Amino acid sequence: MKAIIQRVKSAWVTVDGEEISRIGAGLAILLGVAKGDGVREVNYLAEKIANLRIFEDEAGKMNLSLLDIGGEALVVSQFTLFADYKKGRRPGFDKAAPPEIADSLYNDFVAMLGACGVPVKTGKFRAHMLFGIENDGPVTLVLDTET
Repeated sequence: MKAIIQRVKSAWVTVDGEEISRIGAGLAILLGVAKGDGVREVNYLAEKIANLRIFEDEAGKMNLSLLDIGGEALVVSQFTLFADYKKGRRPGFDKAAPPEIADSLYNDFVAMLGACGVPVKTGKFRAHMLFGIENDGPVTLVLDTET
């Protein structure tokens, strides 16, 4: 499982010209589910993200977590995080979990992040979305349960 997390002042998702989700300060999260991922990866990544200290304290140091600042998360499924682009010019996505499994684990991740105390909003699984962010910093991190 991989996540690209971006510290944001705000983030939003639109589908077919209609805004379906919006958050204020917090994290925009692109979540990729790989073949072989399961509950262990979901729990690890949700807990890690909720408690990762990447928000600034009053001294300007990254000492505060999403929970500490009372921030929100906007989670969007992103199978392309598992693109294999080593051969040819078109990426392959064989490492990504099939949609039925990915959807289930994506929903489990959203639920677990919420159970950690983070207010969570989502994109729409398998929809063409426009994902807007107001990156704060910018701060962008890649988390991978394999490393």
